[in-house]
Amino acid sequence: MVDWNLAVATATRLVRPGPDVSRDEARAVVAELRRHAKASEGHVRGFTRMGTEEIHDTPVLVVDRPGWVRANVAGFREILRPLLEKMQERRGSNPGSAVLGAVGGKVTGVELGMLLSFLSSRVLGQYETFAPATRDLPAGENGGGRLLLVAPNIVHVERELDVEPHDFRLWVCLHEETHRTQFTAVPWLRDHLEGEIQSFLAETDVDPMTFLERIRDAAQSLVGGRPEGEEEDGGRSFVELVQTPAQREILGRLTAVMSLLEGHADYVMDGVGPSVVPTVAEIREKFQQRRAKGASRLDMALRKLLGLDAKLRQYRDGERFVRAVVEQVGVDGFNRVWTSPNTLPTKAEIAKPADWVARVHRKAES
Repeated sequence: MVDWNLAVATATRLVRPGPDVSRDEARAVVAELRRHAKASEGHVRGFTRMGTEEIHDTPVLVVDRPGWVRANVAGFREILRPLLEKMQERRGSNPGSAVLGAVGGKVTGVELGMLLSFLSSRVLGQYETFAPATRDLPAGENGGGRLLLVAPNIVHVERELDVEPHDFRLWVCLHEETHRTQFTAVPWLRDHLEGEIQSFLAETDVDPMTFLERIRDAAQSLVGGRPEGEEEDGGRSFVELVQTPAQREILGRLTAVMSLLEGHADYVMDGVGPSVVPTVAEIREKFQQRRAKGASRLDMALRKLLGLDAKLRQYRDGERFVRAVVEQVGVDGFNRVWTSPNTLPTKAEIAKPADWVARVHRKAES
């Protein structure tokens, strides 16, 4: 269904070159990011009061853009395996399925590579929750993930923003380390999230060729940008293009969880920042401006299609939720959110934090 090797090859061929740095500079950046990642563990755990024990099961990897592509293709391949096997079985009895499969797999591989080449220059860091270990990219044992820091992108953004490089690198590490803490300190979170994703994928009940056509339509929209005359908010994201109505309820729960995780990371990054990042106020202001304005019209169309505009809302709405809850019930009161899947906020509660406090705290106290 998907030629994964072709996806990697396509993305690697199309990926933009990183910023101009010497070999010695590159080595220094990698070494510093590793130091900051290690230092961030104590900062984040002290501030959040989560997971005070040492972490040995989740490696920190400093990668380039092709390395990020390879890691994400491995992750996609793992999480999409049940869906693709189901579609393969369904297609198997169709006449000419072998020929269609070979052609469709290569087309989809190229298109996935196009998407990943675009994203590979924009991601600063990522906690890979469902990462299988490979020869070049180790992952934690027993279901542990790995933390990726994309060195060329970090250098590119710190230069673009004209901020103090050492402070910016630590600031980024604080955000990503918070995600690492969330999944290592809350043992059930990974399985819960995977279960929701698999439930979402299990609801996909479309003809395989129709599914591939939807992906193709999404990729073609990426190449052409927004059609002439289309309203600013009239387009649909990639996820919306390939989902069915039955998946919307699951997607709502996933959106709430992702808003919580992203907002919590932003809140922690800002909370820890003043004590360890001297120029945090300048970095935050410039970074927020960069997030808000985007870039070209084509870039804005791509963000819309891929759902990146929704991710920006997750940062904003989730951070507001966390801040409001902490103001009402303190850090320990907020940490009840990690008790079980039943204490996670709903999508409606993300918008109305007082409703979550009323449901979780008043119910517990009554």
